[in-house]
Amino acid sequence: MNFATFDLNLLRVLDALFREGSTVKAGERLALSQSAVSGALSRLRQGLNDPLFVRHGNRLVATDYANGLREPVREELERLEQILAPPAAFDPATACGAFRIAASDFFADLLMPKLGDLLQKRAPGIRAQLVDLVPHDYVASLEQRNADIALIPDAAMPEWVNRAPLFHSPFKVIARRANPGLSGVIPGAVMPMDVFCALHHVLFSPEGNLAAMGDAALAQVGKKRQVAMTVPVFSGVCRAVSESDLIALVPAQLAEKVAPTFGLRVFEPPMQIDPPLIIGIWHKRSDRTPLAVWMREQVFDLLRALEV
Repeated sequence: MNFATFDLNLLRVLDALFREGSTVKAGERLALSQSAVSGALSRLRQGLNDPLFVRHGNRLVATDYANGLREPVREELERLEQILAPPAAFDPATACGAFRIAASDFFADLLMPKLGDLLQKRAPGIRAQLVDLVPHDYVASLEQRNADIALIPDAAMPEWVNRAPLFHSPFKVIARRANPGLSGVIPGAVMPMDVFCALHHVLFSPEGNLAAMGDAALAQVGKKRQVAMTVPVFSGVCRAVSESDLIALVPAQLAEKVAPTFGLRVFEPPMQIDPPLIIGIWHKRSDRTPLAVWMREQVFDLLRALEV
């Protein structure tokens, strides 16, 4: 037998013949005509080089060779049925697995504590992992970081990626409470442009760039700021500001979250910066994966609550 050209559908006919002992009844079981079953039996005999069944009165009796196939064929068909059956209903309480989230460390403060609490209460067998984005190519995080989702600023996506809008991320200025350059400036108010440009800045940049969205916004009004250092993680930016007279532009949600912990004051920037839309992206191959679907829903619900 040439297995490469063998029609596996014939195994269903063979199993029906074993069960029924009749081409007519086998046809009824499979919703096929008697002639179709007879034709399939002829192909089976040719392919397996054995008569398979001999007529004994009104019944077909399996040959010794065919009898040896009876249980293995039935077991394999049942195994294939189980493999191809729809997945069972997803139960987070008993589910086990891992879910990888590629994002900046911004989300270590704004997502992971709440997600950790949620998983501990509702899905203790699921492990959440926050990993770095791939620099310069955030979409590649889905492949190179083996991430289930990536949390990134809105951008054009390739055809194989799905996306969900989550929240807008405006900017605030942070400074330590004792910063002498901000004497008389009321927290929550707009930081004067001359003060903003005179003070030295910490810039978040994983790549070490010396300019970002804030600099583009300043350039539109003919201004520049003084970048004293770059730091690849937001936690480092906040720490540097809290222990020096440097200031920084950071996402508003992060500023409000960490200000009490780091002893910071928060101000409005003096220039207009369009708040980027943060989106979640994932590979289309996991559109219907039960664990991935449930985890996306939990993560996205937590993040949509950050809209200001």
